[in-house]
Amino acid sequence: MARANRQEQEFDQPKGFRSRRRGRESQDRFGRFTESFARGMGTPAFLFGLLIFVIVWMVYTSFAPDSWWKPDNAALGFTVLTLILSVQASVGSPLILLAQNRQDDRDRVQIEQDRQRAERNLNDTEYLAREIVALRLAMKDVASKDFIRSELRSLLAELDAAKTDDKE
Repeated sequence: MARANRQEQEFDQPKGFRSRRRGRESQDRFGRFTESFARGMGTPAFLFGLLIFVIVWMVYTSFAPDSWWKPDNAALGFTVLTLILSVQASVGSPLILLAQNRQDDRDRVQIEQDRQRAERNLNDTEYLAREIVALRLAMKDVASKDFIRSELRSLLAELDAAKTDDKE
């Protein structure tokens, strides 16, 4: 029972994946972090904020007066901006891939559960269809109301005929 319960809790892990309890909690925490990070990077607010940051950086690097602090030349400022965007992309991409892998594992489990549910529904439907056919076949052997009425009428007619024959 405990083993089955533990296996149910590990449906979001790839098959054959084993880790210690503490390591799994750590991985799960990191996985939740990657999912929230990836979810955050996909929002319009993040993209708009990044766009504003890049525009402000470019404007500052290009047009700031020499009395303000600014890099020695504009090329260095643009190089630093490129470096910042490269670091953001190099950190963001693997985190997005990790989040996607976790989602793929959950989707795989969901697809398997859907397949099992569809198989059970198909089996139930086939069973009900067989039961309906059996009921129809059984109903062919059962006398209908019209058949019973016609038999009773013919029996009454025979009794009336026998009654009239007895009177004569």
